[in-house]
Amino acid sequence: MGKAFDIELIFTSIPQLLSYLHITIWILIASLVIGSTLGLFIALPRIYKVPVLSQIAAVYISFMRGTPILIQLFLVFYGIPALLQLIHIDVSRMAPLVFVIITYSLSTAASFSEMMRGAINSVDKGQTEAAYSIGMTGKQTFTRIVLPQALVVAFPNFGNLVIGSLKDTSLAFTIGVMDMMGRGDTIIAATAHAVEVYIALAIIYYFVAIILEKFFVKSEQKLQKHDQPVHV
Repeated sequence: MGKAFDIELIFTSIPQLLSYLHITIWILIASLVIGSTLGLFIALPRIYKVPVLSQIAAVYISFMRGTPILIQLFLVFYGIPALLQLIHIDVSRMAPLVFVIITYSLSTAASFSEMMRGAINSVDKGQTEAAYSIGMTGKQTFTRIVLPQALVVAFPNFGNLVIGSLKDTSLAFTIGVMDMMGRGDTIIAATAHAVEVYIALAIIYYFVAIILEKFFVKSEQKLQKHDQPVHV
């Protein structure tokens, strides 16, 4: 028979798990910053229908959104070193954390790209035409007129992306990253009490997600309150 349920272990595990929360948050922030930047550049060829690049971006987005993040993680972790080995570059000693951030950045880029494409296309085309009529360049029109409004439109979906990415980071331990899940795995190995540790992890992830959700709700309310139509 298994060991009896130990409710005390839940509360003793939480501080130990929280001591690794900063690793989870670092993965989340780094992948969001890199992925959002990359995603915007991926979205542009599709928005402006750039030949070849538009098709490449579409295939990339389709693949990243159509495959599990765990498979992507293994492909990056095992695939990049194998490919680089062909040109005699050895990255076998690179920290697993780097491969995790690369994977989540690439995954975030695909989702953010589609999010921004929809948001940018939702901006009234008349504003773009008006900007051109007063002599604005394409770059000026995009950065001053279109992009600010698109970011406001995309903000609620971005909040959902952040919370989803937070939950996805729980898979980083599968390639050896010592984050909260990794620490939880070591506690389970030492105590043989898996359920209690997973409950402790669920509590932490849940409260972090609630905090993020409240932050985005408040931020969205402020954006809507101060959002003014852009006139050119």
